[in-house]
Amino acid sequence: MPHDLFGASLVRPSSVRSRRSSVVFVSILAHAAVLVAVVITPLIATDVLPVPQRAIEFFTTPAVMPVVPEPPRAMSPRAPRSAADLAAPSLPTEAPQGITPETGLEAGPSNAASIGVPVIGAVEGIGTADIGRVEAPPPPPPAALVRIHVGIHTPKKLVDVAPVYPAMARAAHVEGVVIVEATIDVQGNVDAARVLRGQPLLDQAALDAVKQWKFTPTLLNGVPVPIIMVVTVNFRLQ
Repeated sequence: MPHDLFGASLVRPSSVRSRRSSVVFVSILAHAAVLVAVVITPLIATDVLPVPQRAIEFFTTPAVMPVVPEPPRAMSPRAPRSAADLAAPSLPTEAPQGITPETGLEAGPSNAASIGVPVIGAVEGIGTADIGRVEAPPPPPPAALVRIHVGIHTPKKLVDVAPVYPAMARAAHVEGVVIVEATIDVQGNVDAARVLRGQPLLDQAALDAVKQWKFTPTLLNGVPVPIIMVVTVNFRLQ
């Protein structure tokens, strides 16, 4: 081995290159071993095939063709029936073997109605006699009583009957005024009366007289209405 001036040995370039190539080869083998241990060994252990194998199976597996349903068959048009066929009843082609019992429908609509079968043209719950009948409208409700107040004209007395002076009150020289509340209907007749203030011996005579009075009908907005009005009956001895 050659030495330099200072006594150091000199290494040839060819030997250095050979060492470097051996180191690179060993490094490649080590990386290949690590790659086999990390990638290929787990695939073999878990039975997972690489992607190229799946592509091969896709092309080698026979394809399943979809089932296409048959188109529906067109119905043959039925020949139209003539007017004679429609008018003629269907007749049996074989002779009957016996006499069938009657059902009650042979006599017509009257017999059908007697057995509870609805008649053609009748509405359920409405008989044929009710068709065309117009029911009268219900009578209007009675008008409410109205007390005489401002804005309503006081009815005029058409019939005035004087009270009969009771004999007992005349003998006792009883005089006075009896105040009566009278209910007058739409025709002007006194329908009811009651004493508001009076004399015990004169009250009944006053009521009997007021019930015979008659007034003009009282109008409210042009419509006659029943009213309640207060009247007075005077009793004076001659």
